[in-house]
Amino acid sequence: MRVESFDFDLPDELIALRPAQPRDAARCLVVRNGALQDNVMRDLPVLLNPGDLLVFNDTRVIPAALRGLRRRADGSEASIHLNLHKRVDHACWLAFARPLRRLRPNDRIIFSQNFFAIVSELNSGGDILLKFNLSGAVLDAAIEAHGAMPLPPYIGSKRPADMRDVQDYQTLFAKVDGSVAAPTAALHFTPELMLKLEKKGIKHCFITLHVGAGTFLPVKSEYISEHHMHAEWGSISSLSAQAINAAHSEGRRVVAVGTTSLRLLESAAQQDGTVGTWTGETDIFITPGYRFLTVDALISNFHLPKSTLFMLVSAFCGMEVMQAAYQHAIREKYRFYSYGDGSLLFRAPV
Repeated sequence: MRVESFDFDLPDELIALRPAQPRDAARCLVVRNGALQDNVMRDLPVLLNPGDLLVFNDTRVIPAALRGLRRRADGSEASIHLNLHKRVDHACWLAFARPLRRLRPNDRIIFSQNFFAIVSELNSGGDILLKFNLSGAVLDAAIEAHGAMPLPPYIGSKRPADMRDVQDYQTLFAKVDGSVAAPTAALHFTPELMLKLEKKGIKHCFITLHVGAGTFLPVKSEYISEHHMHAEWGSISSLSAQAINAAHSEGRRVVAVGTTSLRLLESAAQQDGTVGTWTGETDIFITPGYRFLTVDALISNFHLPKSTLFMLVSAFCGMEVMQAAYQHAIREKYRFYSYGDGSLLFRAPV
């Protein structure tokens, strides 16, 4: 299947640069069996059924955007912007660098007088391996002190990250440090909305997937079969696995809040739809033709043309249905991407 099949015209002004205020005032397009319905996120207690199980990703975004100065023995210098995307060990990270052409192996990138990294490798995938002079919790503290929120390039190219993003780009449930991108569908949830959902009898549980910056990478191949996803680390506790399995056994729906939750659930699922305690890395790439095992409905933001995430929602609801839904969203001026509006998608019948 060609990547061009997932293209559409998205007006630049529909990419949101700030979230809705309050968060649950964002719009919500409901897609069910090809029918479309315009709502807002705070309508979720009405749109969902008592007993439905919301599965949230409780990862916390770290300030993984770093600016440093590359300095060589010959005195030459260059400003380098880094987006950390995957921890390798206690002192090493994989990162995307701009401009990459200014870096060579063994270059030193200086962030402060006592904080620097050495470029260990330039990888064919377009990222670099950094070895920091600090390690463990001390390195974590240095990244926290010197880093900025790693806004997606479609936002970061239009404005710098600021203090508002420290709160805006973190979900209500953020707990486990490790992501370099937010699980943005959960950004719409507020304490008030959670209370209303609880009163309606709608349940929830948490899993963890550390979102990597690879989620922003464009698909450069002509055919989707040639694209490879970056691996991301995830974990499902025994308590959450029990809640998910109980929902299925009792005929209740499992609703993934975000594509990150969906990808982890599907990575851990057995053929009968059950999940167990799970920890590991996943590079699952969901495209049309995939048979979903666990997730019945999906809450998701609106994604960019030709992105792996638009391919995922097209697999979930059907390509024609999602093309029609996105054209409706564009006509009605829904706001797209990380800070944009949301949707409630019900899985297409098999």
